[in-house]
Amino acid sequence: MNIEEATARYERWLGRFMPLVRADIEEKHRRMTLGPFLFLRATFYRWCQLWRAAAGDAARASRVLAVGDLHVENFGTWRDADGRLIWGINDFDEATVLPWTQDLVRLAAGAQLAVSGELLGLGRRAAADAILEGYHDGIEAGGPAFVLEEEHGWLRRLGMSKLRHPTTFWQRLDALPTARTVDPAAAAAILAAMPAPDLDVRFARRVAGMGSLGRPRIVGIAHWQGGRVAREAKALAPSAWLWAAGQGRRTIIRCQEIIDRAIRVPDPTVHVVGSWLVRRLAPHCTRIELADLPDGHDEARLLHAMGFETANVHLGTPGAARRIRREFAARRPRWLHDGAKMFSAEVMRDWRAWRRAVG
Repeated sequence: MNIEEATARYERWLGRFMPLVRADIEEKHRRMTLGPFLFLRATFYRWCQLWRAAAGDAARASRVLAVGDLHVENFGTWRDADGRLIWGINDFDEATVLPWTQDLVRLAAGAQLAVSGELLGLGRRAAADAILEGYHDGIEAGGPAFVLEEEHGWLRRLGMSKLRHPTTFWQRLDALPTARTVDPAAAAAILAAMPAPDLDVRFARRVAGMGSLGRPRIVGIAHWQGGRVAREAKALAPSAWLWAAGQGRRTIIRCQEIIDRAIRVPDPTVHVVGSWLVRRLAPHCTRIELADLPDGHDEARLLHAMGFETANVHLGTPGAARRIRREFAARRPRWLHDGAKMFSAEVMRDWRAWRRAVG
């Protein structure tokens, strides 16, 4: 099955769970031609097929509740119940049970593609080594979460970039087009998540992400106590892994489960309501993209933190630490770099084929 056929089949399957936004699907297809890293972000369904065909020994590692669609732009910040700024993985749409190696290989492959696209400045081997060292340190430490108050000042500076300035942030939300129709369940979930009842809420359609582009995504924006507040509802579906594994009739969604089990300080506004993921949108409660990072930041240190945070998630599976320590020690030193190199080459081949077919 080639990339075109895989995409068509996956989108037909995804359409069983929600009414896809066709204009956003077309935009996703266009963006997939722009570079290999964007292509990786958009095509977890294809990655699942590649992994099942080529992972080899890595696929025999112990299974954990994993992120699945992990990449270097799947991290961001949020505020906890005490108003503290927290950093970590912020997208669990594709969560499912996978070998612990899968998240690491995908994270490192994405980092290598970002290096090739000059989105990261360090070498590909150095990127994989930083991720692997961070993961090892997280497993050994038992997984402390990243609270950006007294510690991790360097991460706090990354999370407070100019693009996240409140004025800039709210200007972008205000520019969103008002939605002509809104799914009643999404509207009810957004209204219930607002900080006060009976607010005058404007519902808008938001185009965001890559892997989730094409899914309905509705934002409610209101004024409350002298300022604006926003909540988003995004349609959920079972992980693409189930589609690739031929288990497409299963409807289990594990987004809430992985959030609850991981070692982290939660965003109190994030929760699943039926088939919708609801969360707060605010200047410092969003994803951090590579283009947002300030000049001079320590990329190896950031990738180390990403590996550490991946361990935080895997440690949510009971008994995982002991098994992962044993299997980690038995693996050869270059395994992550070599695996990421092989898979990044596969992604590059698919990207070139997609660009020829679509571009």
